[in-house]
Amino acid sequence: MLKKIEAIIREDRFNDVKEALRGLGIVGMNMFEIRGHGRQGGIELAGRSGTFQVDMLTKVQINIVLSEHNVDEVVQTIVNAARTGETGDGLIFIHPIEEVVRIRTGERGREAVMYPGDIDEKKGQK
Repeated sequence: MLKKIEAIIREDRFNDVKEALRGLGIVGMNMFEIRGHGRQGGIELAGRSGTFQVDMLTKVQINIVLSEHNVDEVVQTIVNAARTGETGDGLIFIHPIEEVVRIRTGERGREAVMYPGDIDEKKGQK
């Protein structure tokens, strides 16, 4: 079965997470710049005219589709690379993927998301 990992992280941690995932063998991913807030509700900034609340903070969302047996290792890699210990480090969501189709070849399922040198190939898993 395939899973989708959707990680929302601090913007300044993206390169660390990307490099850690690349080292693990994650070849394909998408990244989106997003805005939002969680429990903290945003941050308060002080300026010359006083303080003001910024409630929609810039974050990065990373999407990865991968084999189910790689989920725990990938999640731990993201946590290790993204964690600062401060409020606002982010969240990771894990979703089941019903089907994947590679448009160019018509491949379906796991074969559609496999790449040369990816995590499954590195581990010798099919």
